[in-house]
Amino acid sequence: MARKKIALVGAGQIGGTMALALAQKQLGDVVLVDVVPGVPQGKALDIMEGRSVINSSTQLSGSNDYADLAGSDVVIVTAGVPRKPGMSRDDLLGINYGIIEKVGLALKATAPNAFVIVITNPLDAMVYAMQKVTGFPSNRVVGMAGVLDSSRLACFVAMELGVAAEDVSAVVMGGHGDTMVSLYNYVSVGGIPLPQLMDKETFDKLAVRTANAGGEIVELLKTGSAFYSPGLSAIKMAEAYLLDKKSVITCAAKLNGEYGVNDLYCGVPVVIGAGGVEKILEVAMDASEKAAFDKSVAAVKNNADWVNAKG
Repeated sequence: MARKKIALVGAGQIGGTMALALAQKQLGDVVLVDVVPGVPQGKALDIMEGRSVINSSTQLSGSNDYADLAGSDVVIVTAGVPRKPGMSRDDLLGINYGIIEKVGLALKATAPNAFVIVITNPLDAMVYAMQKVTGFPSNRVVGMAGVLDSSRLACFVAMELGVAAEDVSAVVMGGHGDTMVSLYNYVSVGGIPLPQLMDKETFDKLAVRTANAGGEIVELLKTGSAFYSPGLSAIKMAEAYLLDKKSVITCAAKLNGEYGVNDLYCGVPVVIGAGGVEKILEVAMDASEKAAFDKSVAAVKNNADWVNAKG
């Protein structure tokens, strides 16, 4: 059986983190592609040299040529400019659109059957642009956001309650920005609904911290943005696809009527398996959550309208 090929476009901090995680999990062979000469090659070689330590037979290579995306089963796109302190994700729209356009055209030419995961910010607009540029069916083009946002909320809930983060299951929906919606009634701790363990007021504070979590890390790092948790989140999505796991994951998927939204990418719970996004799950929200979700959708639509004007 031929090994799967996983391409990582962008060999920065997220790309390097993902390459290491992929080598540890042995999900397939990895090619790192980046415009900076030497960086993808160096990171690939560095991980290759550590394979006997982690008992891995994954082959890794680096390239500066998009032609090396050819035949990829999964392509994870992190290429783009990260935020600097004081910047919102939306401030990156113009700069990163040009990069996504280039990568999308290359993918269309070299890897027409790939499952594409976009991490580049502003996330919802960039995954929308990627699907538009490639023309790939929307079940094969998704955005990594909800996995990360839900993991961040689960982390803060676990810290607040003094429990294991792995026992906390959380759902964060909407756009990957300041308007994201954390759902109180859909958080559980070891199967126990969160409202039995934490009051709404405490939860609302954690929800605000979740929406600003990326910015909190940008402020602390000062020279870049989060990379470990986004990288691991994208690998979870790739693994669900490659192993046909039918994982229930929140990610930016294209809505065509679900939640009353049309032709827009937004963070919702989906089932990911070998068919890509195999199903979009519609969950009930209370009036305040639905209002917050609609507000988030409106913010996402603004950026999508900008993308449409370009295209």
